[in-house]
Amino acid sequence: MNRLTKEKNDSINRVRRPLAVHFGAGNIGRGFIGLLLTKSGYDVCFATRNKKKISLLKQRNNYSVHIANQSNEKILVQNVTAISSQNKESVLKQIAEADLITTAIGVSNLPNIAKKIALGIEHRLKTNNTNPLHIIACENAIGGSSQLKEFVYEHLPAEWHEPADRFIAFPNAAVDRIVPAQHHEDPLEVTVEPYFEWVIDRSAMLGGLPEIKDVKLVDSLEAFIERKLFTVNTGHCCAAYYGYLEGYTTIQEVMADPKLKSQIEQVMHETGNMLTEKYELDESKHDEYIQKILNRFINPKLIDKVVRVGRSPLRKLSIGDRLVRPALLTYDLGMDVSNLTKAMAAGLLFDYDKDPEAVKLKKAIRKNGIHHVITKYLGIPSSHPIHQKVVDQYKNFKEKYQLVQEA
Repeated sequence: MNRLTKEKNDSINRVRRPLAVHFGAGNIGRGFIGLLLTKSGYDVCFATRNKKKISLLKQRNNYSVHIANQSNEKILVQNVTAISSQNKESVLKQIAEADLITTAIGVSNLPNIAKKIALGIEHRLKTNNTNPLHIIACENAIGGSSQLKEFVYEHLPAEWHEPADRFIAFPNAAVDRIVPAQHHEDPLEVTVEPYFEWVIDRSAMLGGLPEIKDVKLVDSLEAFIERKLFTVNTGHCCAAYYGYLEGYTTIQEVMADPKLKSQIEQVMHETGNMLTEKYELDESKHDEYIQKILNRFINPKLIDKVVRVGRSPLRKLSIGDRLVRPALLTYDLGMDVSNLTKAMAAGLLFDYDKDPEAVKLKKAIRKNGIHHVITKYLGIPSSHPIHQKVVDQYKNFKEKYQLVQEA
């Protein structure tokens, strides 16, 4: 056997590493999704608009992740590259070969990538690529992948819908890892908390997806999503909104205030009462989960700013998100919502002038009054008992903190 023949055979026999295309090269993408995928043997191609990160990832093919634990663990993430998410041909080429597509760009940005994914799917189907492709939106949202599928199918010609249903899966997922805003000399470096959770709906998968280590597959995802959203995200934004009113700068300062820590915990117990009733969870285990989350917020090695965690209050106060939705669910079960309504009122007073949504919220209250805002933006009609509870708490906060927003 000559050398060329041997090299050809070696190439054929070499096991191909699975390919993941990840939309977004932000801290979550690099410090959570990309990290887990490369540890599982995937090559990861980040699709992003950030030209500097594209250049560095293509040049180095690696970056560092710091784990905010006692040992200050540092992990070198390898087998990565990047393309411009604006380059249709590059995205199409990567999707054509991919085993997995993931996102961490914010649920509101999913429509912006849907057409590119649709073109990639159409190309796969036209070229008879029937290898299963899983597309997972790793966002803080209920049914993120299902939402992305709807956006994608709007751009996918109708004749390809049925074949796509056979070979393309959009399993929903719940993801959890705190990654605060940060600055490093190296733009690719990122610091993350030790804890993480990535849960995927196994019932919506096609099979054939290369294993992702440390990912939990479940047959019913809703309980995991709501447990995370209504404990971690609810508690986190409560810390931000209470802390903002008190003038604290970081979540760690908020958690060092015994009174505020207790108020945050009370909110999490209200959502916990609803969750344990709705999903028949073990109460003692959920209480342990709440304590674990509180300790994550306290982590002194992971400084997180109040204004980052509280950002986008209109989204966080919307009817399907982390405050209003659990409050309505809890109320419908006949349970106490006094702490949740208090947290909503605090959110209505988040008027950080560098946050566009906070500015819009403040202007809306001044122009139309608090009742109109609660009806329009929170989706709670004036006839609902929770509506007036939020108004009363809002007025109490205004008086306590001597604020001048119009009611």
